Amino acid sequence: MEEIKLLQEELDNLKNIQTTQLNIASELGKIEYNIQLLELQKEKIVEGLENLKKEEEEMGAKLSQKYGNGSIDIDQGTFTKTG
Repeated sequence: MEEIKLLQEELDNLKNIQTTQLNIASELGKIEYNIQLLELQKEKIVEGLENLKKEEEEMGAKLSQKYGNGSIDIDQGTFTKTG
């Protein structure tokens, strides 16, 4: 087999390509890591929203039991009974 020595310019280009590929892979890894962190944060927020919805439903049931059917004006702090 004949061995041929590459030109320095060719070696430099190959090394630059390899370095760029490694940098891209590293950046993609960072992005994926951040995506996973955001997914965890999203799960916590969704869980909080679900808990808040349950709390809202429980409060609505308590108020309906206490005052009957109607509507609440939170700004005025009043309850208006419906027929």
